[in-house]
Amino acid sequence: MAEPLKIFFDERLVRRIAASIQAAWPDFPARTFIAEASAGLDDKELKARGRHIAAALGRALPADFERAVDILLRSLETPASRGEGAMSSFFYLPHLTFVAERGLDHFEASMRAQHALTQVFTAEFSIRPFLLRDPARTLARLRTWATDPSAHVRRLVSEGTRPRLPWAERLPAFIEDPTPVLELLELLKDDPEAYVRNSVANNLNDIAKDHPDRVVALCHRWMEGAGQGRKWIVQHALRWLVKRGHPGALAFFGASAAPEVVLERASVTPRKVPLGEEALYSCELVSRAGAPQTLVVDAVIHYPGATGKPRPKVFKLRKIELSPSGRERIEGRVKLVDLTTRRHYPGEHRIELRINGVDFSLGQFVAIASKPVQGGNQAASPRRSRT
Repeated sequence: MAEPLKIFFDERLVRRIAASIQAAWPDFPARTFIAEASAGLDDKELKARGRHIAAALGRALPADFERAVDILLRSLETPASRGEGAMSSFFYLPHLTFVAERGLDHFEASMRAQHALTQVFTAEFSIRPFLLRDPARTLARLRTWATDPSAHVRRLVSEGTRPRLPWAERLPAFIEDPTPVLELLELLKDDPEAYVRNSVANNLNDIAKDHPDRVVALCHRWMEGAGQGRKWIVQHALRWLVKRGHPGALAFFGASAAPEVVLERASVTPRKVPLGEEALYSCELVSRAGAPQTLVVDAVIHYPGATGKPRPKVFKLRKIELSPSGRERIEGRVKLVDLTTRRHYPGEHRIELRINGVDFSLGQFVAIASKPVQGGNQAASPRRSRT
């Protein structure tokens, strides 16, 4: 089973934070900070651990917020602040939590801190309280950052303004009227970094959930004179709408909202799958149309939750050009290995193919309890072959 992300925030991390700050400010009360930040830490979940450590930082650093920020930023250059591995950047989550919770009355110092910290972790969560508290001034700063030399800072402009950013506080004003966000995305639509363009696409995908027609219209406009990078943004920005069969989004792919197909030789094996193992599914997708069809095919896995209520998850498969009376074989697998982002439970799992937004039942299997197993990749990793 994958280790929960919260485990990263333990006493060893607290000690590293103390060492990094003490190297920048010798008067830092490291012993008191370690005791307070470590007390009760193991009983808390991920975000609560970040807040707990940040609160201890607030008591240990000078009461003068600007002086405290100067110390934190100097600590970024100390040896103890440099970690290794994929999780190393999470070291700075308590630093940014401190800024978000203590810095709302200190705009310039907070912006300076977030500009620096987003280049070693991400300020996409800590910028949001400022967008809620002082939207005009924060949006003005983000417009300036949209042309920053750092791709990390430019990505913050998009990622931090996503109306429905996962794991983050929503931005109700932008859910209601995304105009200020769209103005920022206009500045980033041709960004040279794929890292930034991916965030732009995700932001538009968020906005499409509340303003589908507006996003489709914007994508049509962006396609005029678009290079490959902008075309990629449009394709990925429309993925939520495509999965739900929005006619305007499907039209970008030359696909119809009424696919003329049937599923033949549908199979799900085995019928009972121990948790930690996998089920295989397959079928043949057969055209019933008299003309070629463009089909956008996804897999929908209905996982049972802890209470037994289904939790559907959509996995992108591929785009198919199907000739009249043609057929295409679809194969895939559903892995029941726990991840940091998904836990699996016993019960019935239904599998559907979503074709141009229309769901076709493929079959089901039942997950049964078993001993925990190690390892795991993506929960549904489709594969395919032509026939």
